[in-house]
Formats: sequence, C-alpha cells, structure tokens
Amino acid sequence: MSPFGKINKCCKIIGNLQPHSTKLSHLKDLLINWQKKSGERQKIYKQFLHRADKNTVLKQLPELNDEAFEKIDCLKCANCCKNFSPRFKTPDVKRISKHLRLRESDFIEKYLKVDEDGDYVANAKPCPFLGDDNYCTIYDERPSDCRRFPYTDEDFILKRQPLALKNSSFCPITYYVLEKLIENKKSIG
Repeated sequence: MSPFGKINKCCKIIGNLQPHSTKLSHLKDLLINWQKKSGERQKIYKQFLHRADKNTVLKQLPELNDEAFEKIDCLKCANCCKNFSPRFKTPDVKRISKHLRLRESDFIEKYLKVDEDGDYVANAKPCPFLGDDNYCTIYDERPSDCRRFPYTDEDFILKRQPLALKNSSFCPITYYVLEKLIENKKSIG
C-alpha cells in the first residue's frame, strides 16, 4: 500500500472484472474517468455530506473503506504521495529521524519545511520517501497522516468536509466511498 494512501489515470481496479456481471460492470463504469466525474460532482458531494445522517454514514464507512481498498490498488496511483504532503507532527519527526539515524534538526532541515498553517510538511514533491515503485521507503515509520489517509473509515469525512471533497479529486478511494454512500442513500430512501 502507498504510504499516504491509497492525479492520474494509472489507478487500476484490482482483479479481472467480467463485463457480464451487472455489479462488476457498474464498478468498472464507476471507476472509468473517476477524476473527471469527481470534479463534476463536487457540488453533489458537498450537499450530500452537509445533509447526511451522521450515524447512517458512520455505520457504512468501515465496510465501504474495505471494499474500496479491495478494488483499487494504491501502488498504481500514489497521487497522494506525488502531489501532497502529510503533516509531520512531533512524534512523527522523532520516530522517523531515529529510524533514519538523523538528529531531529538534521531531518527537519533535509526533508521538511513549514507550511502556511505552521505545520511541518515535505519540502519536495513527490514525497522524498516515495520510491520509483510507489512504495514508501519509511512505510513502517510513516507519519500518522499517512497511516490514516484517506480517512474513509472514520468520521473525518463528515467533520472535515472541505478536505474530504479535495481528497475525492485526487484519491480514487475517497471518490469511490463518496459515490457508494450516495448510491446507498438512493437505495435506502
């Protein structure tokens, strides 16, 4: 799995989808041109999240998150790692610098900068820890933001709606979960 999650067309569906199955065909259709569709549906996502019943959504998230990760291979994508940086909180800096056998100040100087919110973030794109194979070179020590991304199994999607909307524009997992939540709402009522 990619370190920061899970903006390009290389995100692939895992497995061989047979077109004769309606459900599999729908899944394949759902993920075709997902970035374009996500861009077109931002207003719909915003309205849905604003009006969504919190408890109903929260009950669905773990299953939809797992389903999305079964269908989408983050290593084929790595948009999160190529285009954005997680926050490197103090425990992350301590853990990673120790792992890299660097003093914290040297780690910060070499790999990080302070962003407009006052947080440490990677000083380069793609992430300096992203390998050519889209694997994270510090995966076991990665920042907590990377461990949690794309946050589709927790209340983040409701609590931090603007960020969830942004994530849906570059993360096929977030896009998938939002689409399935909307689809489920339609089938429930």
